[in-house]
Amino acid sequence: MHSVGARVTGIGEAHPSQLDDELKSWLHGYEQVPSVVDEGALYDAVRRCQRREWVDRLECTIEAHIITTAKVREATRIPGPSVQSAMLCRDKPMMKEFLRKHDIPCAQSTGVDSLEEGITFARRVGFPLIVKPRAGAGASGTTRVNDEQHLVQTLQEMNVGRGASVALEEFIEGHEGFYDTLSINGRPVFEFVSHYYPNVLDAMRNRWITPYIVSTNRIDASGYDDLKAMGRKVIEVMELGTTATHMEWFYGPKGLKFSEIGSRPPGVGQWDVYADGNDIDIYREWANAVVHGRVERRPSRRFASGIIALRPDRDGRIRGYEGLEEVQRRFGQYICRSHLPPAGWPTQPIEAGYMANAWLQMRHPDYDSMREIFEIIGRTVKVRAG
Repeated sequence: MHSVGARVTGIGEAHPSQLDDELKSWLHGYEQVPSVVDEGALYDAVRRCQRREWVDRLECTIEAHIITTAKVREATRIPGPSVQSAMLCRDKPMMKEFLRKHDIPCAQSTGVDSLEEGITFARRVGFPLIVKPRAGAGASGTTRVNDEQHLVQTLQEMNVGRGASVALEEFIEGHEGFYDTLSINGRPVFEFVSHYYPNVLDAMRNRWITPYIVSTNRIDASGYDDLKAMGRKVIEVMELGTTATHMEWFYGPKGLKFSEIGSRPPGVGQWDVYADGNDIDIYREWANAVVHGRVERRPSRRFASGIIALRPDRDGRIRGYEGLEEVQRRFGQYICRSHLPPAGWPTQPIEAGYMANAWLQMRHPDYDSMREIFEIIGRTVKVRAG
């Protein structure tokens, strides 16, 4: 924001002394709060800013901050996505019910507050089913259940019937990916399509899998027309306005299905991946969209780009890498950035995501070649821990 002419005041939990010099150079001001999800504290911080000067926008990028930010934005009369839009983005059953009314194809779903509600839904829809937090992000806390006994056990473990509420969804078979945008006044000015290999739930539950994500540079191919049309309609009917969006989808025997959307940038470093593949500073263009209502550059689509997670073979501490030198020799020219924790570094659980341990971000002019390289890396590199 600073680079395109905005005066930026940060609001965060860190003490000002913890901010590094580069970050401080971008800030016009800073307000410390006990918690950024404390609505009262965030409101007071924004009002202090408003007493000093006019505030045009209030932005956040973290899923858990979306609703609190929207409520404070509305209370302080700052433009941006509404509380209603934020609620739809966070509450998955509410989101899907709303979009089904607008003819967006979604998996059957419901919010479950009791074991009886879960069993009734399961007997109507059938197994397998997906159980997930109503307001979770990604695959965090998500479980596939294959029978009634497993369903009851999972709901009990998630405290359903003791005050907790979860989302219960029909399991959709098929390939999984995501459609991301930078949108201005509800119209995407940047669009990106990425593919998971394998699907997220499989990747997050099996240590032996080396998962990767590839963003295509063939987005103008006719095979993506239905996906782009669906994504644009979701952004329009949810009235998301000027924001980054991240929408998950499935395609399989039941056709194209919407999964969920957030009014935020994607995780796992995907904006860096898009920048690498498209010769743009996507962070600056996001700032241009928010501050000036326009972008300066368009994606080049020169490269397919992506990330591959390199997982330790067990929990503990990193002992070393096998096959890494071969990969760097064969494919080093395509590596954009990497994270390779040294020997002795503590491992993180695989459920922590694609960037929890070692990873490579890469690009290649050809999408199929990019996929083939990731497959070779998955077979070649071994991360040893103990």
